[in-house]
Amino acid sequence: MSTSKPPPRSRSIYLLPNLFTTGGLFAGFYAIIAAANGDFTYAAIAVFAAAVMDGLDGRVARLTGTTSEFGVQYDSLADLVSFGMAPALVMYHWSLAYLKFEGGVMGRAGWAVAFLYAACAALRLARFNTQVGLVDKRWFIGLASPAAAGLMMSFVWAFADNGLGWDGTQLRYVSLVLTFVAGLLMVSRIRYWSFKGRGDGAKADRIPFVALFLVPLILAVLVIDLPRTLFAVGMLYAASGPVHWVWQHIGKTTKTNP
Repeated sequence: MSTSKPPPRSRSIYLLPNLFTTGGLFAGFYAIIAAANGDFTYAAIAVFAAAVMDGLDGRVARLTGTTSEFGVQYDSLADLVSFGMAPALVMYHWSLAYLKFEGGVMGRAGWAVAFLYAACAALRLARFNTQVGLVDKRWFIGLASPAAAGLMMSFVWAFADNGLGWDGTQLRYVSLVLTFVAGLLMVSRIRYWSFKGRGDGAKADRIPFVALFLVPLILAVLVIDLPRTLFAVGMLYAASGPVHWVWQHIGKTTKTNP
């Protein structure tokens, strides 16, 4: 009885997750171009579009069984552009560049902090790649680069559309502090909830029923005022890590000193 080998699996399916990665890379590149042209609202939206693409490429790769080392490395390089270089340059063109009118030192501080943010994003991505499989998947060590980019770009979007009456020139010092803090949070050892379940095993991907109610509630609030709501969510998530860290240390101190 002759046995025939099954036809080789088409390698074209590997294009699918990488197409999403390329889409995210394009969105990050577009954000840089839009910021250089003064279209800051479109630039901020493009970074959020890159975050959506970044969330899809890995899931598509796992669902289709097309994960590869090439995809992992390509995704990291795309993330560096979309969540490192793009937010730093958008923030610089929108606000930090105006620090030059305060004098030479402050002008250099503006682009230096923008570079610091981009460098911290690169370090954060490199550390994440080396720690895959070694850390608890429920937590991120340091603020994830897409979350940091979301915080930065929601801030720009919330004010760039003139909805609150302030612009990047007036908020240049706030932008300086926000960019600096976002960069440091990425390379910190502070833990952030990753929304990837509660542990290993069958219950890893289960979520409480109340979370299902929160999804439509959040969507309803987003529809009311999208940029300001995103900024509020970004601020709350960025603050959740330090608050959790302080809470843990207070608990340890209370146990050791009853």
